[in-house]
Amino acid sequence: MRTLQSISLDLVFKALADETRRELLQTLCKSSYSIRELAEPFDISFAAVAKHVGVLERAGLITRKKRGREQICSINPLTLQAAHQWLGFYESFWNQQLDHLDDYVSLLSK
Repeated sequence: MRTLQSISLDLVFKALADETRRELLQTLCKSSYSIRELAEPFDISFAAVAKHVGVLERAGLITRKKRGREQICSINPLTLQAAHQWLGFYESFWNQQLDHLDDYVSLLSK
């Protein structure tokens, strides 16, 4: 049975699978921006950037607030922190496996 956390992580990793969305997220680490400002450096349409923003928002990676006629996007660090914690388990697992391999190779070389 899938948990709410696993569904949430699925959305996060699917959102991060796209290079454009990763670049948008990296930009939002610096400051909050309107969708128009986010779209400026990309060689894609405003509508395409707006769709990417929607994917990031559904994944919980960013939030949007209306300011006048513009929508201002900001990063949501808590969602990234949850993904980082999930990945941290595997980092620890692989470090432990590599340590065991190193110990084994050391024994063979004696």
